Amino acid sequence: MQAEIINLGPVPVVPKTSDPALRLSVIVPIKNPGANWHEWLRALKTQTCMPAMVLVVDSESTDHSAQQARAAGFEVLHIAAKAFAHGATRQLALNQVAPHSDWVVFLTQDAILADENALENLMQAFQSHPQMAACYGRQLPHPEANAIETHFRHFNYPPQSHEMQLQDNARLGLRTCFFSNSFGAYRVSNLLAIGGFPQNVILGEDTWVAAMLLKAGYTVGYKAESCVYHSHHYSISEEFRRMFDTGVFHAQNPWLRSEFGAAEKRGLDFVKSQLFELASKKPSLLPKAMLINAVKLMGFRLGLMHRLWPLKFNRFCSMHPLHWSRPSA
Repeated sequence: MQAEIINLGPVPVVPKTSDPALRLSVIVPIKNPGANWHEWLRALKTQTCMPAMVLVVDSESTDHSAQQARAAGFEVLHIAAKAFAHGATRQLALNQVAPHSDWVVFLTQDAILADENALENLMQAFQSHPQMAACYGRQLPHPEANAIETHFRHFNYPPQSHEMQLQDNARLGLRTCFFSNSFGAYRVSNLLAIGGFPQNVILGEDTWVAAMLLKAGYTVGYKAESCVYHSHHYSISEEFRRMFDTGVFHAQNPWLRSEFGAAEKRGLDFVKSQLFELASKKPSLLPKAMLINAVKLMGFRLGLMHRLWPLKFNRFCSMHPLHWSRPSA
């Protein structure tokens, strides 16, 4: 993957940070982030704990977002859109910041820090636990999110913080290694110790890394007091495609299912919770929710069996069709 580094100089350090020696970097991949990009930049610039470095990884944006990131004082790494891969691109960015960083926070372009303390609260998780290798924050639905998406965020990102270790696998199964790079922090030395991110996963690089960290004896945390606004209003076809790719990810990484358990049990718990909540709060959405769940299950099952289908079919079903052009797909 070829890339050009544009050195924009360090981001000014806000003297409000609780630890002036904190070597923290933030990495965000972008491609045409749209109207909310100004809000994203503003939310990061007003943090009480400012990162020493912000690296924006731009996949050929045409909406001037890379130029706006430069104007904000951030560094920009340009890559070809066709070269983007969830694991390999994040590893490429990590390699750029690792020499200057003890911690790195990954964000996505649509995950907006909810308040000025979001980064500081997330970093406090590492201060309280020396074995903490990674910690992710809470994702709140956007105010305009519907009841289906709101339940999804509340189910996966509860208001209670917790810590995970490998032995929790017996009780929680695959939930033990749940993680999200939409807003997730890592201790760089621990991340590098397990080899960093996988190079060619279709998605799920965050789950993969969390599982590897747990297997290596580290702790993975969730900090509910550290929040971003992040939710999607996927169409039914997008729900299908994302779950197809999720099935592909699990099929290509069978060790996750064998060592942490299958995803179906967690999915069943989610459906039960969703239908109960909608029945009590928004019963008019029940038919739509049941249709979406059926489509997602079908997509997941087809993805698990992707090796049986022609390449053209897999590319058609996938949310990431470029993945199927890579040699190891």
